[in-house]
Amino acid sequence: MTNKDFFKKASDRQEGGDHYKLKIQPFDFIMENKLNFFQGNIIKYVVRYLKKDQIKDLNKIIHYCELEIDRLRKEWDK
Repeated sequence: MTNKDFFKKASDRQEGGDHYKLKIQPFDFIMENKLNFFQGNIIKYVVRYLKKDQIKDLNKIIHYCELEIDRLRKEWDK
């Protein structure tokens, strides 16, 4: 990190390259829409799966969907 980077907001910089630079950052969308952990991870992997691990990331999306289903079922059973 250079001295000028020190003064940037965390949301204005990216650690580890620029391969995930998007028009709308997933964390901005997640926070603005008050999504939970599982929903946030689904969004994160959906927007980046083609740029990284593709099938592995698609499997992560499925897994987080299943975790969200489990969470909802527990909530409905109360």
